Amino acid sequence: MITVRGLTKDFRAVRAVDDLDFTVEPGSVTGFLGPNGAGKSTTMRMVLGLDRPTSGTALVLGRPYADLRAPLCQVGALLDANAMHPGRSGRGHLRTLALSNGISAARVEAVIEQVGLGQAAGRRVKAYSLGMRQRLGIAAALLGDPAVLLFDEPVNGLDLDGVRWIRALLRGFADEGRTVLVSSHLMSEMQVVADRLVIVGRGRLVADATTQEVLLGLGGQRVRVGTTAAAVLAAALRGRAATVEQVGPDELDVTGLAAREVGDVALAVGAPVHHLAPVEHSLEQAFLRLTGDDVEYHGTVPADPDHTTRTPEGANR
Repeated sequence: MITVRGLTKDFRAVRAVDDLDFTVEPGSVTGFLGPNGAGKSTTMRMVLGLDRPTSGTALVLGRPYADLRAPLCQVGALLDANAMHPGRSGRGHLRTLALSNGISAARVEAVIEQVGLGQAAGRRVKAYSLGMRQRLGIAAALLGDPAVLLFDEPVNGLDLDGVRWIRALLRGFADEGRTVLVSSHLMSEMQVVADRLVIVGRGRLVADATTQEVLLGLGGQRVRVGTTAAAVLAAALRGRAATVEQVGPDELDVTGLAAREVGDVALAVGAPVHHLAPVEHSLEQAFLRLTGDDVEYHGTVPADPDHTTRTPEGANR
């Protein structure tokens, strides 16, 4: 597993990571989320021994990364898809890494096929698209068949087929009992693939819980019910300590009771039900609510963009 305790990193007057504590356990995909500048990449670099903590510890398999005897065979990581020599071929890049850790050439060919670069492995990396570099970086992470995997934005540059592929790959690793930590800004992907979420803001821990717990933390279960007896049903539901909001003439939003319980109350008071279903929260909503005060960089939106036009030279008029 990955164990982070009291991890702190200062860059002169800036505290990038602030007394961070979390554990990434085997057999699950842990999503590592946070706004830009929240300290995610710095934390992952400290886990991999690339940055030295100001204080605290980051251990992999119970020890610092630098103490691992054959690191590629124990930990695989992709932090930067451009961190490879552009003049080497994809196969050459992987063979160099394999030689440094006593990994066979046969394993190089196996991961090339696994990531779908069989036809491009002989080409120089500088001719690769971003998606191809991502695949090559993933191949490098898989070279030693490690028990622990760390990926920073692994779907960057991948097309839809590639996104589905990496989703299945991550899920498969977790199902095999490996430890998987994934940093991403794609909330929809994290909601699908992550079992657990570690959320940070301005270097501090904001949440460490299962994905379902984070979603329910928005305010518990919410149910949408349609009925022509909205006032009668609303009163009865409030009598059961539910929170009820009328969102339309015949529509109620109910928080605090499951859909079955809402249906039972409607039956008891004789309120006809035209539809009844739980309302799914999105991870994007949960993330924004949890990290709204920790966003460091804010853009601006034109007040009335529909009335902004451009001349052929690109100037506003």
